[in-house]
Amino acid sequence: MPPKAAFDPNAVHFIYMKVVGEEAPAAAALAPKCSPIGMPPKKVGEDIQKATKGWKGIKIEVEVKVANKQCEVRVLNTAGPLVIKALKEAPRDRKKTKNVLHNGKITMDQVIEIAKLMRPKSYAAEFVGTVMEVLGTCVSIGCTIDGVSPKEIQKKITLGEIEVAE
Repeated sequence: MPPKAAFDPNAVHFIYMKVVGEEAPAAAALAPKCSPIGMPPKKVGEDIQKATKGWKGIKIEVEVKVANKQCEVRVLNTAGPLVIKALKEAPRDRKKTKNVLHNGKITMDQVIEIAKLMRPKSYAAEFVGTVMEVLGTCVSIGCTIDGVSPKEIQKKITLGEIEVAE
């Protein structure tokens, strides 16, 4: 076995994981990610729980930045949780209610706001492509845009009937 590398206090490590908002992840899930950098999983879990206020019951992606044995947690923007949050549904108990249908409706302005947040992460060449990605997420979640199916909105954007400005 090669010799163990000396711990560098100036090194910055990143941990990416999906967690449920306002819930501390299981220590068993955190331990394999935290132990190699010398962080206690329980403390990291508590920091994640504090940083995800306002996302109760929604599965979100977080980035944990570890430097000098201090962790800084940041919620990453992903389309699914942003759309679910825009629906303004009541928080649910994940253990009791399964397979929830998100059949609410959001406005086109909300879709454009979500697309603006998603723009740096999007692989689309133009902003219209990012809006189409968010509409695709709306299809998979099951919500409607101003009472119209997201697929219909996508067709109208493709045909040029709806203009999307950044």
